[in-house]
Amino acid sequence: MITAVDSNVILDALTADPKFGEISSLALTNARRLGPLIVSEVVFSEVSGQFPDTASAESYLTETGLTLKFSEPPGLHVAGRAWREYTRSRREAIICISCGHRNRPLCDNCKSRLRARQHVVADFLIGAHALTRADRLLTRDRGYYTKYFPRLKILDPGVSSSR
Repeated sequence: MITAVDSNVILDALTADPKFGEISSLALTNARRLGPLIVSEVVFSEVSGQFPDTASAESYLTETGLTLKFSEPPGLHVAGRAWREYTRSRREAIICISCGHRNRPLCDNCKSRLRARQHVVADFLIGAHALTRADRLLTRDRGYYTKYFPRLKILDPGVSSSR
């Protein structure tokens, strides 16, 4: 079983995150027992910033059993379609948690409408890469992957029964 790994899980283990480091390390070990672990170029980019140079980042991948697998056009297309769906479905209003009023705030400088930016296209590239290059994705970010990649099997290190 091929498992694509999201950067949050790798960074948890790499930085010994006090909250998630141990469960993420254990999840990586368990996933490795079932088959190859892969990362996309986006995940490699996000993780490699923790290292002084490319060689050190590549060495870490090798030592931890992670393999860089590049995206292919079908996966990039899937990411683009999911990104398009996401950008079309975002609400422009910000809702007050106290009264429920929908607000449409404006920029103080140019008076353009402000919109909360929740995800970037990199998130969708990671999901599409996992969907097209692996059997499942090991990540702590289940919400939008579940919504925008419903066929993607998610393995969450913090949840005993991932979908």
